[in-house]
Amino acid sequence: MAVQVDVKRRKLLEQSGKFLTGSLLSSLGLPLSSFGQNISSYPNKPIRIVIPFAAGGTLDAMIRPISQPLSTALGQPIIIENRAGANGMIGAEMVAKSSPDGYTLFATSASFVLNPSIYKDIKYDVIKDFTPISSLMRGVGFVLLVHPSVPANTLQELIALDKKTNSPLAYSSPGIGNTVHIASELFNQRAGTHFLHVPYKGSGPSLNALVSGEVQIGITPPGVVMQFIKTGKLKALAFTGSSRLPELPEVPLMSEVGVKDMIFEGTWMGLLGPGGMPQPIVQKIYSEMSKCLHEPGLQNNLSTSVSGYVVEASTPEQFAKKLRDDIKRYNEILKKINFQPT
Repeated sequence: MAVQVDVKRRKLLEQSGKFLTGSLLSSLGLPLSSFGQNISSYPNKPIRIVIPFAAGGTLDAMIRPISQPLSTALGQPIIIENRAGANGMIGAEMVAKSSPDGYTLFATSASFVLNPSIYKDIKYDVIKDFTPISSLMRGVGFVLLVHPSVPANTLQELIALDKKTNSPLAYSSPGIGNTVHIASELFNQRAGTHFLHVPYKGSGPSLNALVSGEVQIGITPPGVVMQFIKTGKLKALAFTGSSRLPELPEVPLMSEVGVKDMIFEGTWMGLLGPGGMPQPIVQKIYSEMSKCLHEPGLQNNLSTSVSGYVVEASTPEQFAKKLRDDIKRYNEILKKINFQPT
């Protein structure tokens, strides 16, 4: 009789434990399938990587080559989805609301941590609503470009042209408050110029505006513009890094041509997931991604398609610290250029 009581009591406790676990996960809005037995079998279906900018930009040029070996390593197809708009906030909000099961990931740049200092009404928290996986690459500087129609072949000639022209020269950016916008406004401040900001919806449209002559100036990561520089469709006048870019050894640093204190090494590109992702899944994605990034073939591919960046492959913990540090750093930069949140 005692044995029967113990059996019933044990079953009751097991059922209560399952109920409490299920209730807790449900109250957190987390699906049971994201945890438990599905962790060991992850991934067992295609993985989606959301890019919050238009196709054709630097982030796009980095993620697509990486996704191929990562797909092979994980044994599942990887689908790239561009969700452009609102300086990356449309794509970010969609990922923040996704299930944290590892099947929706988020590839983004430093504009992600800029937005809290730029916009007053963001519908997600960049720390609480996302799980850092890895910072994949980091920038070493931006190149200042002009359309061939601009009668300036040096940076000093461009600055002089700005001061004597009646209509302001315009520069393009992928939107308001991104690193291109900030670098350009820092240049305006340091050089004493008055270049007019013309924002576009993404890096691709921004670059197209410069190449077509719709705007005259661009300060941008060098990766996607190298072909236009080499073919003479754009002129490179200066570089914002701390040392000259090996791919453009003839292009001087800002400090070498009279614009002091204008070192801006640019952005990073990283991978996150929705908040609350199980650590075993995070570690699996990070581990496989890190292996892919250290393959010589992929590194050679990235050095060509994403010039001006170097592979970083930081751990989830290192990336989490970078996010927190950059929120503070960019907030201080925005204050220096008197940027007012909207």
